[in-house]
Amino acid sequence: MSLPSMGSFNLPGTYLITGGTRGLGRAISIDFASSGAHVIANYIRNEAAANELKAMADQQGLPVELCRADLTNPDGLRQVEATLQQATVPLMGFVHCAATGTHRPASELTARHLEWTLKLNTGAFFDLAKMLMPRLSPGSSIVAVSSPGAARVIPNYAAVGASKGALESLARHLAVELAPRGIRVNIIAPGAIATEVWKAIPEGAAKLADAEKRSPMGRLVTPEEVAKAVHFLCSSAASGINGQTLTIDGGTGIAAWC
Repeated sequence: MSLPSMGSFNLPGTYLITGGTRGLGRAISIDFASSGAHVIANYIRNEAAANELKAMADQQGLPVELCRADLTNPDGLRQVEATLQQATVPLMGFVHCAATGTHRPASELTARHLEWTLKLNTGAFFDLAKMLMPRLSPGSSIVAVSSPGAARVIPNYAAVGASKGALESLARHLAVELAPRGIRVNIIAPGAIATEVWKAIPEGAAKLADAEKRSPMGRLVTPEEVAKAVHFLCSSAASGINGQTLTIDGGTGIAAWC
């Protein structure tokens, strides 16, 4: 068996990156665009971050296009569809990075908190997959961004963890249904990575420092390292990988901490 050629890691085609202008999504947008993909980076609120990404991409000659759209309502989904229809390069997949959530104990959550979290983290992934299926050709790839909290308990993470668990289950079902069409669906579960999302988490800085301390590597995994893993899963070099969850946490999750 021959090893994949370097060309196997190129990413021709258009990729939609939801939540693609900040944090991990931004790193994925840059990585994909640097590898030949035409990137449509979705966002909803932070215009400054989106414009910063676009200015940097234009300066470096990277094919990044912005798409401001709320993925939790039909108008936003139609905006995504309209943007994709204008793309001159065929759609080859999407990465669902967009996420939200309320960080509270389960006893303090309301039904509204849970519904709001599920609507973006899981519901938008389902809606996008349904909408984009007809546009995806053999060789296309979908990646859902989950977290270790989908399978393990993290304090104040009940709503987000539930949404990520549902996201992973949905992705596995899609992986089986779409496999006959040559479309792969995989999941990544990054550990703690230093992005601004930690600012919204109670005692986020302390938790991030603790995660770094517990890492066997003695450091946190970077957004760029996670982006390279997503890149691999979307490339033809990973053509035999489907329906899998790849944990990217530097080995933290395999240690038994007393």
